[in-house]
Amino acid sequence: MVQPIPQPGELEPIETASRDELSALQLKRLQWSVRHAYENVAHYRQAFDAAGVHPDDLKALSDLAKFPTTSKKDLRDNYPFGLFAVPKNKVVRIHASSGTTGKPTVVGYTAGDIDTWANVTARSIRAAGGRPGDTLHNAFGYGLFTGGLGIHYGAERLGCTVVPVSGGQTEKQVQLIRDFEPSIIMVTPSYMLNLIDEMARQGMDPAQSSLQVGIFGAEPWSQGLRAEIEARAGIQAIDIYGLSEMMGPGVASECIESKDGPTIWEDHFYPEIINPETGEVLPDGSEGELVFTSLSKEAMPMIRYRTRDLTRLLPPTSRSMRRLAKISGRSDDMLIIRGVNVFPSQIEELVLAIPRLSGQYQLTVSRQGHMDSLAVAVEARSEICAELTDSDRQQLAKELQHRVKTIIGITTAVTVTNAGEIATSVTGKAKRVIDLRKAD
Repeated sequence: MVQPIPQPGELEPIETASRDELSALQLKRLQWSVRHAYENVAHYRQAFDAAGVHPDDLKALSDLAKFPTTSKKDLRDNYPFGLFAVPKNKVVRIHASSGTTGKPTVVGYTAGDIDTWANVTARSIRAAGGRPGDTLHNAFGYGLFTGGLGIHYGAERLGCTVVPVSGGQTEKQVQLIRDFEPSIIMVTPSYMLNLIDEMARQGMDPAQSSLQVGIFGAEPWSQGLRAEIEARAGIQAIDIYGLSEMMGPGVASECIESKDGPTIWEDHFYPEIINPETGEVLPDGSEGELVFTSLSKEAMPMIRYRTRDLTRLLPPTSRSMRRLAKISGRSDDMLIIRGVNVFPSQIEELVLAIPRLSGQYQLTVSRQGHMDSLAVAVEARSEICAELTDSDRQQLAKELQHRVKTIIGITTAVTVTNAGEIATSVTGKAKRVIDLRKAD
């Protein structure tokens, strides 16, 4: 059965509103959000005053560029609750990042925020073709990570039957997919590859499972990986975008009828693209760093939050709101190897171009003397691991090494491993980069 495409009558009015109607709503909500932050959060009051701006200066959407940006450092400097704009007794839930690079970033939600989050996530799942009564296999991690619970509440709001599997226990996940016959799966794209491999290991044809749609997010993934998943699993692969600082999953989502980049739910999240070096706001269509301002968050408004994601704003297609181009990298995880700029997504595209390699890879950057070096570990496809000889692995490694040298311009050390040997985190995210230089 082909997953249904949403019909105009099923959409919320704002999803088909004119640009003027949307802009008017955005300005009204933006003025409220900026004032709410200024009046209730000491950090914003100090930052605005230092920049010489006041909420009264926000008379048009373009005036937002006058206000200072917010960074992850600001969240850590105000750890744990310094950016909350409501009393603690109004906060009904707290989420936090893993804190692997310092203090975790903490976010809080009022009951109203949870309701808004459920609504935008439900909207996202519906945009991907989900309908009331669908069974949804939720393999995003539950707990402090926003993925599991964010998806859970949205799926229930839409009227789906949720299977709250969380991450890990790959064999059991495949068994539950076989037994419960969900039509939708939500998980990181890298972990979906693990599930596909496990299906094959158990003698299943992944393309013959009950799954029709996979909604994937929480890590950057390429068009090549989309094609890989769709071909092997026989599903529609849809991109969902979110970040805990803004809300969690559901900030933007692709529409199944176009699959041309996540539509930003602009009635709740106002996007800008800036030059990551100068902070200058760039016109739509220009590549730069994505910046978001929350329009309706109560517990923890975010004013001009620098996501570090590099992308472009694209014009509307399936909805009245603008879209995100594929994330091309991050302004803070770009690797500079012997003077060459390298993004993990570039390596991923080259890995996926070799049929006998899977999409699972890991980059290790180290320093030998005064020179940086890059090592690439990549998994072979699970179905061919048993028959691969050492010579085969060396040949595959040489092929990828040659492609990286030719296309990107750097020399790498490549190792081809068996399926399942590259570890993922407890939330299911693949750890793509290990930078040993930071320990030097």
